[in-house]
Amino acid sequence: MAVIGEEKESAPPSNMSAYQIHSPSSSLPQGVVMTSPPSSLHSPQHVAEETSHKRELRLLKNREAARECRRKKKEYVKCLENRVAVLENQNKTLIEELRALKDLYCHKIE
Repeated sequence: MAVIGEEKESAPPSNMSAYQIHSPSSSLPQGVVMTSPPSSLHSPQHVAEETSHKRELRLLKNREAARECRRKKKEYVKCLENRVAVLENQNKTLIEELRALKDLYCHKIE
């Protein structure tokens, strides 16, 4: 274990430059690539394009949400129409039953 320390001390100073870390010329972290030059990063054209892109995305999402809302509303209206039809049939049946019972009751009294 003490041998490692001795080996560092015995290495000639001329080899030390081989172990130095060379920093990249850019200040970006390693692996990050710039897609446009830094001077045009916040140019008015770039900001306008970004705003336009965000607007398009927002409009697209809004269209999809509106389409989904209309679909759900159609489904809801269909369910209500079906319910109305069932209740109308039930009401008709009950009215007919009531008439039949009234006729039966009226004939018994006479």
